[in-house]
Amino acid sequence: MHDVGAGWLMAGLTDSPIWVALIQTATSLPIFLLALPAGAFADIFNRRKILLVTQSFLALFALLLGYLVYINAVTPLTIIGITFLMGIGTAFTAPVWQAIVPSLVPKAALQQAVAVNSVGINISRAIGPAIAGLIITTLGIAYPFFLNALTFLVVITALFWWKPAPTMQRQLPKEDLLGAIRTGIRYAFHSQALKNTLFRAISFFLFASAYWAMLPLIAKEVLQGGASTYGTLLALVGVGAVVGAFTLPKLKKKLNTDQLVVFGSLGTALAMFIFALIPNLGLAYMASFIAGFSWLTVLTNLNVSAQVSLPEWVRARGLAIFVTFFFGSMSLGSLIWGQLASITSIQTSLLTASICLCLVLPISRFFNLAKGQELNLAPSSHWPAPLVIDEIRPDRGPVMIFIEYQISAQNRDKFIQLMDMFKHQRYRDGAYSWGIFQDSNNDSKFIEYFLVSSWVEHLRQHERVTFEDQKLQAEIQALHSGDTPPKVSHFIAP
Repeated sequence: MHDVGAGWLMAGLTDSPIWVALIQTATSLPIFLLALPAGAFADIFNRRKILLVTQSFLALFALLLGYLVYINAVTPLTIIGITFLMGIGTAFTAPVWQAIVPSLVPKAALQQAVAVNSVGINISRAIGPAIAGLIITTLGIAYPFFLNALTFLVVITALFWWKPAPTMQRQLPKEDLLGAIRTGIRYAFHSQALKNTLFRAISFFLFASAYWAMLPLIAKEVLQGGASTYGTLLALVGVGAVVGAFTLPKLKKKLNTDQLVVFGSLGTALAMFIFALIPNLGLAYMASFIAGFSWLTVLTNLNVSAQVSLPEWVRARGLAIFVTFFFGSMSLGSLIWGQLASITSIQTSLLTASICLCLVLPISRFFNLAKGQELNLAPSSHWPAPLVIDEIRPDRGPVMIFIEYQISAQNRDKFIQLMDMFKHQRYRDGAYSWGIFQDSNNDSKFIEYFLVSSWVEHLRQHERVTFEDQKLQAEIQALHSGDTPPKVSHFIAP
């Protein structure tokens, strides 16, 4: 309802495409800037309490915007400013909502759970615009914002009722916020599965943002319609998404994740092509349905791809990075396509975005989304506890870990190859420096080292190591030719 109300309100206050497109930017930019700190918060603090605070914040500003519109004190800058503040609330909400989904269902049901979650969002997208359009035409432009504030209060009530399943008690102190952010970024940089997902997200959302940014102007300028036309277009996007959610399990049996994303991208390009070149109301409604169906198909598969590439301890941060790339692409895309529409025309902007989306698809096939599907990222807890003489203060550091290997000549190439893969595991789990060296006096002896910031961070590594890491470590240790396992030594800065 906020999207319809703000979009239509702005279209009534100004004819400038860039101002209308800035609504999308004001929604997306704070999420781009703040999602990662929000994800770190969600990994460190109580997720239910975070949601209670953010929903209260959103309710307050939805109510304020409604009041300002009601007393006729709203300006384009006011709309952008309050939308930006509500974007801040959304930034702290989005990673938490996504992070709690895997805790509610088994991994095998994750795709269906993400799709069902999307159904809820898109049912609201289908019903909300229709209700907003009806309210605007019957009661006035202020009332959708009042009703939007009420919906946040309903969510707050549900959160008070929700009793999350008890989680395992933390054995170690909570991470500090800045350290948690650095660890999340480091994890993403060294996770090939997550990086593939992020590239595919950019290559879709940067171009798909065009029709979201231009939709109010498509309704008003291209189709010469009113608020009800805009509401219907948005509602049909929602209906298409709901139909897509129920169709997706059948499509999944015939197409893999990569093929589904390509399928959805082509559908989005087709929808923008229709919006651009065929200014007919019936075909525009059909294009909205196609856009919604395609949006759900791409978004669900990208979301699942991100979810399965993340272990629980860094899930909210990893998803926050995904959300950052998502909304960053939407913000940048909205600015680009809004500016292009101002310089040329709405139709030219949409057609250019459609063509660019098709052109990037051949490149995206090198970024495989199936890479994370088979990963077992549950904690293996297979590392033995470090041997210490005295108790070590948790914040003492940095800590340097040495591992000594004996590798015969015929296994050295394989060993170096595996260690090059293994270094990413060290970085993902918290190391900030890594290296491997060969003894100049004994060419069979290799020393691996890695550095972590503190003793407690090294203990967290023991908790973070996964079954996937264990498999790779077993391959490496199978090449070790010593009579005893590789020797591990811990050194701490005085």
